[in-house]
Amino acid sequence: MAHWQPQQQGLRELLILLRGAIQPEGRDQALVQQKLASFNEIPDYNSYLVYILTKMPQEESYTRAIAGLTLKNNIRSFFNTIPLHVLDYIKTSCIEALHQPDPDVNIRKTVGSVITAIVTRGQVHNWPDILRILMEKLDSPDPVTVEMAFDTLGKVCEDAARDLDQEIEGDRPLNYMIPKFITFFHNPDPRLRVQAMAATSQFVLLRSQSLMTHMDQFLAGLFARATDENAEVRQEICRSLVMVLEARPDKLAPSLPSIVEYMLYCTQDDNEQVALEACDFWLQFVNVRDFHDRLLPYLDRIVPVLLKRMVYSEMDLLMFSGDEEDAHVADDEQSIKPRFYRYKHGQAKRDTQSKKENKTKDELKAGETEDDITSDMSDDESLDEEDEDDEDDDDDLEDDEFFSEWTLRKCSAAALDVLTSTYKDKVVHILLPLLNQNLFSQDWKERESGILALGAAAEGGVDTIAPHLPQLMPYLLQSLNDTKPLIRSITCWAIGRFSRWCVDQCVTPEGRGTFFEPVLYSLLQRMLDKNKRVQEAACSAFAMLEEEATLELVPYLEPILVNLTTAFRMYQHKNLLILYDALGTLAESVGSALNHPRCLSLMMPPLIAKWNDLSDQDTDLFPLLECLSSITAALGTGFALFAEPVFTRCVKLVASTLHETYLADQQPHMMEPPDVGFMVVALDLLSGMVQGMGAEVDPLVAKSDPPILSLLAVCIHDPVTEVLQSTYALIGDLAIACFERLRSYLPAFLTELLQQVGPNFQNVSVCNNAIWAAGEIAIRWLADMEPFVKPLLERLFPLLVAPEIPNSLRENAMITIGRLGLACPSIVAAHLPQFIKPWLAVSFTVRENGEKDSAFQGFCELIKANPEAGIQDIIVLMKIIGQWQLPTPPLFKQFNEILMGYKNLMPEEQWQAVVSALTPDVRQVLSQRYGGIVDAPS
Repeated sequence: MAHWQPQQQGLRELLILLRGAIQPEGRDQALVQQKLASFNEIPDYNSYLVYILTKMPQEESYTRAIAGLTLKNNIRSFFNTIPLHVLDYIKTSCIEALHQPDPDVNIRKTVGSVITAIVTRGQVHNWPDILRILMEKLDSPDPVTVEMAFDTLGKVCEDAARDLDQEIEGDRPLNYMIPKFITFFHNPDPRLRVQAMAATSQFVLLRSQSLMTHMDQFLAGLFARATDENAEVRQEICRSLVMVLEARPDKLAPSLPSIVEYMLYCTQDDNEQVALEACDFWLQFVNVRDFHDRLLPYLDRIVPVLLKRMVYSEMDLLMFSGDEEDAHVADDEQSIKPRFYRYKHGQAKRDTQSKKENKTKDELKAGETEDDITSDMSDDESLDEEDEDDEDDDDDLEDDEFFSEWTLRKCSAAALDVLTSTYKDKVVHILLPLLNQNLFSQDWKERESGILALGAAAEGGVDTIAPHLPQLMPYLLQSLNDTKPLIRSITCWAIGRFSRWCVDQCVTPEGRGTFFEPVLYSLLQRMLDKNKRVQEAACSAFAMLEEEATLELVPYLEPILVNLTTAFRMYQHKNLLILYDALGTLAESVGSALNHPRCLSLMMPPLIAKWNDLSDQDTDLFPLLECLSSITAALGTGFALFAEPVFTRCVKLVASTLHETYLADQQPHMMEPPDVGFMVVALDLLSGMVQGMGAEVDPLVAKSDPPILSLLAVCIHDPVTEVLQSTYALIGDLAIACFERLRSYLPAFLTELLQQVGPNFQNVSVCNNAIWAAGEIAIRWLADMEPFVKPLLERLFPLLVAPEIPNSLRENAMITIGRLGLACPSIVAAHLPQFIKPWLAVSFTVRENGEKDSAFQGFCELIKANPEAGIQDIIVLMKIIGQWQLPTPPLFKQFNEILMGYKNLMPEEQWQAVVSALTPDVRQVLSQRYGGIVDAPS
C-alpha cells in the first residue's frame, strides 16, 4: 500500500468538493458535507485525503488542511471500519511528513492531529514506533522538525495520556519521555519550553508513576524558570503548580512559603492569562486541609490583590457587545447557544408533598441558561469537529455572573468566595475596610468591583457581614438605580446572594418593611429594566429570593405575577428562557397558594400563548415544559381548566420521539436519532399533571391517543437513563392517581422494573424511581403482586446492607419492603429474620410521612405473621413506636396490637425486663398512648 496512487478523476472530484467546503456560506454547503460524508463508503477515501494533505504541496494549504481535518475526524469516528492497508498508508505518509516537514505550519499541525487521532483511537501499543520516531526528532538539528515533533507529542500526551501511562512491550514510554521533556524546560526557544511543560503536566493529575518518579526534577525545572521573560512560560508554570497542588500537595509542602509568594506575585502579573492561572492557585489551595493554617499569614496580602483584580479590565468591557443594550432590540440569535433540557437527577420520589426530585450540584439554578453555563471553546483548528462532549465545571459561585467566559475578574471573585467560606471572619475583617474605598469611589468600575466582592463574600462571611447589612443594604438598593447597567446588574446578583438574610428580616414587621419588601419590589422593578443584562441578573436574583422566601411570598403574589407577566411581553428570547425558570421556582416556593382565580388569570394566559406558539421541534419547549411541570404540581386540580390540550400534546411528543427513534434505528445512515429531551420533558410534565390533578387525570389517561400506557410500555426498554428515570416516576404517579388503568400493563412493567433494581444498579435515580414505583403498585395490587414479591425482595435486601449504597436507595428499599408486607405478608414474613435488623436501622433515618406510615403498617403485618422473628429486636421496635410523633389511626391500631401481642406472648418477667430496658421518656410516651400495656416509669 506504500506505493498507492490515486485515480486522477476521483482526486479532481474530491479536490473540487474540498474547495467548496471552504465556503461556509455557500448555498450548497449542506450538499458538500453530505457528499463528503458519503465517501466513507469508499474503501480508499482516506488514502485520498492523506495524499492531498501530505503529497500535494502545489495545492492551496487551506484545501490540504481541510483534507487533513476531515481525515482526522474520519479516523475518530470510523476507525474500526478503515481497511488495514489504508491505515498503513496513512501511517507511512505521516511518518514521511515527519521526516520532511512541510513549510506551512498549519499543514504540520494537521499532520500531528492525524497522528494523534490514530494513536488515540488505535491505542499506543498498536503503533509504538511513532513514539520512538517523534522522540528521535527532538534531537534533530532542524528547529522546524523539532517543533513539529513536539507539537505532535503534545497532542498525543493530551489525548492519550492514560494510554501512555502503561507498559508497552515491557517498557513504559513515559520513563524516557518525561525526562526528555524536562530538559526542554531550558530550551532557548520559548515555544518549546511551553510545549514541554504543557506535555509533562498532562500526567500530573493522573499521578503517573513515571512522573511521580521524576517529580523532584519536574518541580526543579519549573522553579528554575519562575522568572522566565516569556509570559506563556510563566502561565504554564502556574498551571502546572496548581495541578501539583491538587494531585500531590505533599511535594509542594517544603517550598510552600516560596510558592505562595510566587503565586501572589503572579496574580498581579501584567499579563492577564498569567494572573488567571495563578489565581486558580487560591481556588485549589482551600481543598488541601492540611495547608489551611499555612495561608493565614498571607490573607491580608491576598485579599487586596484579589479585590484589585476584580475591577473590569478594558478587555472585559470590550467583550460586551452593548453595555447600554436596549430591551427592545432583538436578540442576536447566533449569540444564544442551544438550550437543552436539564435532566433532573437525585432522590427517588417520596410522597405527594415532595415528588420533585432534587437537582445535583452541577445543574443550573433558576435564571441560568445554557448560554451562561457553557464557555466558548477556542481551538487553533477552527474547522475541527470535536466528537467529545465538554462537561461543565463545578464552581463555588454558582450564579449567572460567573458563567460564560472565565476571566481573571471572575476567578478572583471565586477565589474570594472560597477563601471566605474557609477562613470566614478572618477574610471579612480584612475585606470590609477595603470595601469602603471601592464602594464610594468616583470610578464606577471600582464601585462595581466592590459590590462584586461583597456578593462573593456573602456565602461564607454572612455572619460577620450581617451586623453591617442594615447600612449596606440601603446602599445596594440605591445602586440598583445607578446609571451604569453593569452596576445595576452586579447589584442584583449581590442582593440575591444575601437572600437568606433578607428573608430572615421578616421575623419582625420593621425588618419586613425596611429590608425584605424593598428588596422584593426593587428586584421586581429591575426585572423590567430597559437593559437586557440587568433583566437577566434581576430575574436570577429574584429566583434566589424565591427559593429562600417560599411562603413569605404569598402576600405579594399579585404584584409578583403582574411583573412577571409584564416581563413575558417585554423579554427577548434569551431572558424569556430565564423567566420560565423564575416562574417555575415561584410555583415550587408557594405551592397551592397559586391556585387562586386572580393568580390564574395573570399567570396562565401568557404561558398558554407561548405553549401554542412553539412548534414540537422548538427546544424552547424544554424550559417551558419544566416551568409548567412545577406549576401543575402547585396548582393541583386548579390546572384542570388547561389540562387537556397540554396532556394531549405531551403524549404526542412522547409518541413522535419514539417513532423517530424507531426509524433512526432502522435506517441509521439515513436519519439522525431524535433529541430525547423532548420526550423526557413531556414525561416530566405528565408526572406534574398527574401529581397535581390526582384522580381527575383519569379521563385524560383513558382517552389519550395513542394510549399513554402503551407508550410507557415502550419507554421502559429505552437505553437512555433520563428516559427510564422519568418513565418510572410517571408509572408510580399513575399508580397513585388511576391505578385501575395500569392493571393490565403491570406484569410487563414489573418484569422490566426488576432489571433496574438491586446493588448492581446502573443509575441511582432510575433505581430509586423503580423501587418507589414498585411500592406504590404493591399497596394497590395487593395479592396480585405475589409473582413479583420474591424476586423484588432478593434485589431489595442487599440494598439495606451493601456498602457504598446511597442513603436514598436504602430508605426507598426499606419503604418498599414494608409495603410488600402489606401486599403479601405471608411471603415477606418468612424472610423477616433476614432483614429485620437493617430494616429497623434504616427506618430511623426516614422522616415521618405517608410512605413511612404505610411501610410500618406492612411491617406490623409481618410481625403478626412471624412474631418470633421480632423478639430479638423488640426493644428497638418499641423505641421507634415511642418516638413516632403522629401515627395515622390505622398505624396506631397496628402498634397497639403489636405491643399487646408481644405482652401476651412473652412471660411477664421477660416483658418487664424489656420495658425496663427502655429509656424513661420512651416508656412515658408508650404508657400515655398505649395505657395498660407499658407501665409508666417509676
